[in-house]
Amino acid sequence: MGKVIVRNQVTVNGSFEAPTPEDWLELDADSNDASLEQLVLADALLLGRKTYEGLAAVWPHLGEDPTIGRFAERINSMPKYVATRTLSGPLDWNATALDGDLVQSVSALKEKHSGDLIVSGCGELAHSLARQGLVDEFCFTVNPHLWPAGPRVFDGVGPIRLQLIAATPYRSGVVQLRYRPAGS
Repeated sequence: MGKVIVRNQVTVNGSFEAPTPEDWLELDADSNDASLEQLVLADALLLGRKTYEGLAAVWPHLGEDPTIGRFAERINSMPKYVATRTLSGPLDWNATALDGDLVQSVSALKEKHSGDLIVSGCGELAHSLARQGLVDEFCFTVNPHLWPAGPRVFDGVGPIRLQLIAATPYRSGVVQLRYRPAGS
């Protein structure tokens, strides 16, 4: 049975969005390699419509970039499932729109896949999945910055008690924290 894993890049104070993420996002080789390994081991991406549209507009064109080429190759080739109420029919970029109820659709995907289903970001889909108890693991890549503005991860969601399953520090000061909902 597959697991739903929500992955997010955040600052120490939980910000996940800035006008230019390069202001706080540490792109070091060690944490990048760990992120790529997680993608390689995953079966598919699970995306909300807004995330899908944003990523589909950019990632197919990044394959030639040497710093991101390995990520682009993997992300572009992976199956993608899109939770949407507005898109229908065949989707581009190796994607399929989920039909019907979110809980039923995601539960069926977890049954279908033996590997991980990666949710990128912390938008409406991640919030809905967390509220419905469908997230098996939360993975936060914490960047060593404080960011004074912007949304914070999972504002308005919870309470959900989490249990730490791994903490991996990197030389750059980035720390990857992996949690599962307590009681899972």
